[in-house]
Amino acid sequence: MSKQSWRPGNMLYPVPAVLISLSDKDGNYNLITVAWAGTVCSDPAMVSISVRKERHSHHMLKESGEFVVNLTTKDIVKAVDYCGVRSGRDVDKFKETGLTPGEAKKVACPIVEESPVNIECKIRQVLELGTHDMFLAEVVNVQVEEDLLNEKGTLKLDRADLVAYSHGEYYTLGEKVGTFGYSVRKKKKKKTPNKSKKKSKK
Repeated sequence: MSKQSWRPGNMLYPVPAVLISLSDKDGNYNLITVAWAGTVCSDPAMVSISVRKERHSHHMLKESGEFVVNLTTKDIVKAVDYCGVRSGRDVDKFKETGLTPGEAKKVACPIVEESPVNIECKIRQVLELGTHDMFLAEVVNVQVEEDLLNEKGTLKLDRADLVAYSHGEYYTLGEKVGTFGYSVRKKKKKKTPNKSKKKSKK
């Protein structure tokens, strides 16, 4: 297998394409599409998003200190793309996309009602890295669409048709190819039927 060496670049694909909903100190809403988002800690639960300094949402993040990560689906992918290429300085993205601002439980900014999972976050630290600032935030509440829960209350995100972003293109997730730990999980032994014959009555 032959390979080429490329200059250093961000090639960690695919990544989630998420909608960040937020507001400024005056309560003005905005939406921004972010592909550079990730999990950074489990206890306390924390996430990160990276945003360019010149983006309209950058000062809003600094002012409010909070935001919501809204997972995205195939049904709203056009709106997701729109929110990544239009600026909140020029348009009302909720109005233009038809997305619905909903009520968050623990932060002052809105959630996106059409999103199956809304992750409410409070910013704990800002790292200035170069072209982007990284906002490290603690998860303070999560809202989940009830239709994604099975009869045992387990979250089944495979039902949501989530969207991923890969090198300029959007994709839905493919078929499941494994589960966590399946490579070392012991196979259950099949029960062998009892072959002992019953004693015949004389």
